[in-house]
Order: sequence, then C-alpha cells, then structure tokens
Amino acid sequence: MNQIPFIPIALIILVLPLIGFFFTLLFGKKIKQMYLFETGIITTALGLSIYMAFMKLMYYANEKIVSELTWIDLGSTKAFGKISVDLGMMIDNVTVLMLFVVCLISTLVHLFSIEYMKGDKRYNRYFSYLGIFTFSMLGIVFTHNMLMMYIFWELVGLSSYLLIGFWFEKKSASDASKKAFVVNRVGDFGMLAGILILFANYHTFTFDKVFAQISQGVLPFNSEFWLTAMGILLFCGAIGKSAQFPLHVWLPDAMEGPTPVSALIHAATMVAAGVYLTVRIFPLLTGDALLFIATIGAISSFIPATIALTQNDIKKVLAYSTISQLGYMVMALGVGAYAYGFFHLVTHAFFKAGLFLGSGSVIHAMHHEQDIRQMGGLKKKLPITYTTFLIFSLAISGIPLTSGFLSKDGILASAYAFGNLTGYKIFAISGFLVALMTAFYMFRLLILTFHGEPRNEEKYHHAHESPALMTMPLVLLAILSIFAFYTINPLSAQTGWVLKDWLKTPASVVPEHARYSFMVQKHDEKPEAAVKHEEAVAEKPAAESEHTIIHSEEYTEALHHAHYPAMFLSLAVAGLGILFAFIMYFWRKINADKLADSVKPLYKFSLNKWYFDEFYDFAFVNGTLLLSRFLAWFDSTIVDGIVNGSAVVTRQLSKLSGLFDTYVVDGLVNLSATLSGLLGIFTRKFQTGKVQTYIIMVVFSLVALLFILMNYGI
Repeated sequence: MNQIPFIPIALIILVLPLIGFFFTLLFGKKIKQMYLFETGIITTALGLSIYMAFMKLMYYANEKIVSELTWIDLGSTKAFGKISVDLGMMIDNVTVLMLFVVCLISTLVHLFSIEYMKGDKRYNRYFSYLGIFTFSMLGIVFTHNMLMMYIFWELVGLSSYLLIGFWFEKKSASDASKKAFVVNRVGDFGMLAGILILFANYHTFTFDKVFAQISQGVLPFNSEFWLTAMGILLFCGAIGKSAQFPLHVWLPDAMEGPTPVSALIHAATMVAAGVYLTVRIFPLLTGDALLFIATIGAISSFIPATIALTQNDIKKVLAYSTISQLGYMVMALGVGAYAYGFFHLVTHAFFKAGLFLGSGSVIHAMHHEQDIRQMGGLKKKLPITYTTFLIFSLAISGIPLTSGFLSKDGILASAYAFGNLTGYKIFAISGFLVALMTAFYMFRLLILTFHGEPRNEEKYHHAHESPALMTMPLVLLAILSIFAFYTINPLSAQTGWVLKDWLKTPASVVPEHARYSFMVQKHDEKPEAAVKHEEAVAEKPAAESEHTIIHSEEYTEALHHAHYPAMFLSLAVAGLGILFAFIMYFWRKINADKLADSVKPLYKFSLNKWYFDEFYDFAFVNGTLLLSRFLAWFDSTIVDGIVNGSAVVTRQLSKLSGLFDTYVVDGLVNLSATLSGLLGIFTRKFQTGKVQTYIIMVVFSLVALLFILMNYGI
C-alpha cells in the first residue's frame, strides 16, 4: 500500500478546485482568461482521479485506506474511553468510483460552459463558482465521518445557491436559489438531529467506529427504536439534497440556473450526494429504516414521473425525470439492492448529464427557447446533438445495449425478488410503472424536439449545430452510456466488473431482529429466509457473527430467479412506453390534445405538478407569513404597547417627581435657607463689637436666669 500515495493524491484532488476558485475569483476581473486556469485545474483533478481509480480497483480492490488526525480531544472517561473529534479521509471502491463521476462531469461541464456562457458579464465568476462546488462535492466523497460530511454538505448547499441564482437579476432565478436553500435546510435539520443522536451515544463521528460499536450491541439510548430513528433522521439530509418526496419541490425551480449547472448539480453530483450519504450509512440502517427509505424512494420515483408526462419546458421534463430516477436509486437501497442502487447512480450521472447538456445545445441553437412546442425538425440542424440525445433517451428508458438497461434491470429485479420474499410487491409495481412512464415522456420529448416539422420557422432557420467544445462532452457521455464500458454481457450487469468485484454489499452491523423486523408476511411471520438466516447466525461464535451479511442465500436465490422475468417485463413496459410516444406524437394516430381534454382533471393535475407548490404556499409559506404578521402585530401592539405604556407611566412619574422635588424638597431647602437668613439678620444686630453691649447682655441674661430660678424653682 505504501507504494501508492493514495492520501496525498486525494488531498491534491480535493484542494485543486479550491485553488481554482480563489484564484479565478480574485483575478477574474483583471485576467480575462482565468476560466482556462480553472478548467485546467479541474482537468488535472480528473486525470489524478482516473489514475487513483485505476490503481485502487485493479490492485487494491479489497483494501480500504483511511487516514485521520485528532482535531478536538475531549479527554477520556471510564465509561466511554477517549472522546475526540477526528478529521480524516477514507478511500474505498465506492469513493474512487464517485470521485471519477464527480471529476468527469465537472470537467465536461467546464468545457461545455466555455462556449455556452461566452459573453456573460460574470464569465469568470461563473467558473469560480463551479470550482467551489466541485471542492464541496469532493469533500463529501472523501470524508470518513459524519461531521465532515455535514460541513461539506452545507458547503454544497451554499455552492448550489450561488449557481442556481447566478443570474440573480431575474426574479425567478433569485427566488429559485432561495427556495432551494430554504427547502434543503428542512432536510438538513433532520440530518443534524441524527448526527447529534449519533455523537451523544457513540462519542465519535467516524463511520467505522460507529459501525463497530453497533455490531457489539451498543444501541442509541439502549433502544432499537432510536437506532431506527437515527437512521431515518440521517436520511432526511438525503431527502433534501436528493430532492425526494416531500422536499422535491426545489429541483424543478432550480432549472432557472445556467443549463450546464443543471447538468452538474441536478443530474450527477449534488442530487446524488443524498444517495451517496445513504450508501455510506447503509450498514447502520435497520429493517424499519430501510422500509421507510424504500417507501420514500417509490413515491419519489412515481409522482415526478406522472408530472413529467405533461411538461413542455425541456429542462423541466428532465428535472422531474431526475427526481424520478433518484427515487429509483433510493428505492433500490431500501430493498437492499446496495450495488444496483449505486450502479444506477453512476450510469444515471452520465446519461442524465448528457441529456441536460444536450438540452443546453438545443437551447443554445434555438436562442434560449425552452418550450418544446416551439421546436421540431431539429434532427437535420443538430445531427450530433440528436444522435447523442437519442442514445441518452434509450439509456434512461432501459433499452438493451445501454448502461441504463443494466442498472435499471438490477433495481427492478431486486424489487421483484424483495416482493416475493416479503409480500411488499408495491415497490416492484411502482418500479415497472415508472419504467413505462419514463420511456413515454423521454421519447415524447425527443420527438417533439427533433422530429416533425419546425413549429417556429424563424428560430429554426437560425439554428445550427453547437461548437465542438459543446458536442465533444455529449459524444463522450454517449460512449459512457453504452453497455461495453461496464460489462461484456449486454443482458446482465451481474457479470460486470462493477457489480462483481468492486461494489460488494457492506456487512450489516445492526442486530438481526432489527434488520429483519420489516420482513413480515401477511400473518405477521418472518419469511423463511430471515428465520433460517437468524438461526445460522445464532450458531456462529460471537466473533464471527458481529458482521452479518444483509441478505440470506434465499434472497440471492430469489434475485437470481427474478432476473429474467423482471428483464422481460421491463423491456415490455419500456417498449410499450416508446410505442405510445410514437403513436401519439410521431404518427399522430392519437390526438394528444383531444386525449388531454378527455381526461382534463388528470391532465391539469399533472400539468400543475400535483399542486404541491400551491399547497406548500398555502400551508407553509402563507402560514409562515400569517404567523409573521401576527408576530409583527403582537410586537407593535402588545410588546411595543407595554414598552410605550411603561414609557408614558415613567414620564408621568418623572413629572410628579419633578414637581415634588421642585415644590417640596426644594421648598424645604429654600425655607431653611430663608429662616437661616432671617435668623442671621436678627442675630447680627447683637454683634456690635462693643464690650459695653456684651456686658449689658450678660448682666441681662444673668438677671433673667435668676428670675426663672426663683419663680419656677428650677
């Protein structure tokens, strides 16, 4: 291991985008070509990430490299031992794969943006923002503990705020950036609560140390409930970042940012951070937590897919498609398909980034027109964009010979097997319905954009293929969307390198009864697979059963048997979706407008995005504004009334005190002074300075004294 300096290379990769950010931001106004420096920095990071991934996966695939240092030492206790806050990096197979994805997409977005953003008045600042975002995302990838994860998590939130609202002069863009920031804070609050529970019970933030304690039977507050709650709260961060139901509403609005930003943030990296977080905390998730995650994923894949069916903004269709595909990944993790969930993250990153960049090429050619009803016939004008867009559409639809087929087939087969074992077949049903809708709305988008007759002759006339710097990333991403990059078998990912050797399901460290508590049949009995697995674990020595595999051999067998039925069914629904799209929009055998009128309530419900924004505006935004107005009234009327009332009382008391001081206190003082003055005037008459006068006064006083003594006998 010492032959390859993994940690120094990782540090260089992490710091390079930060250097690019600072230098581009500081010197961008003086040096017009600073964007080339930033692009070169990211390209260098990509080269290093490819080298690291190759060395790690080829020669050290079974090893985990961890380097840490103590940041804060809180001392030692008898009960808990040493308590400290560590900073560190962890490099395993998941790390280097995610690292490659982030660096590749970031590099391609930089190259695409050179032409797409040309002429923007904040050109260099845009590239510096890309740099700080890449740095933040790489921090999430490399970290080995929850505290650093949370720090970089918030930095990603800041970066996305800056990029979404890059054109802040537009009210829609500034509102979208604020909406994304605020909605993400809701999920992050839950994540913070989970982190606090974790540290309060395990006195460390490091993943492996927490997993080790759980494997020894240490539960939060000695309760399985709190272990489940901790997992769900940590997952709340993923609900926000990965735009899962019910916090998915920020992502479509975020399309107000530049289109390359959509490819970087909303297709491959930021939104994938939530899935990556779930992958990292996967070993501590109990069965109930996984069931919750699978449910959120299923809902998040289904609802946006129904919305994407009717949207007319090319980027909005892709935005809702992104939410739906992220829901696929989350559902896969929830049903235990760890490897397939992460595999779909990788494949989706490439074809969805390509779709967004392809939409950027179309928007660029159509002079920033985004309404697909104003397009049509662009196949002839944009041949490279069309060909790559077609490949991406086939991949996301799960058509054979594409990467999307491999990963979606794995997810659907896992959900199918999970339903057979547990009785929870709703996940498989939802998955296949989403596959049908995905194929339909993607080919609806493709046909309306590139096929048919031009619907805006003026913009069509001026349209032309994008420059090489914009088409080259599309071609590369299209190549990465072909099956051959992942496996030699076009019909199965199970024989591929990624799943076979690199992505092994991590050992389960939660108690077995907690792990299988959700695997309940209709009669509240555990499935035979779970029972046999628990019995097998019970027979093992304690040292061997600390880390138990998440699924039994029966689950693996069920997954094997589910492969071909799920594959053929997914192909059938995908083909059906594509067929319907061609019937309605290419051959026009069914009039889409008449069909929409016949189901107008459902059409409007989908077109208006299930009225989520209106509901949130009514329930939360308007509720918050109403509460704010009430608090403002309370402050101005009650609080300020009390303050002003006390001020009036104080002033009146002050006046009364002034009068008392003036007429009573000062009156007594002045009276004393007057009396003293009068007494002085009177007594000074006796101070003549003559001895004779003083002798007479003494004699008179003596006579008066004798008179008093004689008459009163004193």
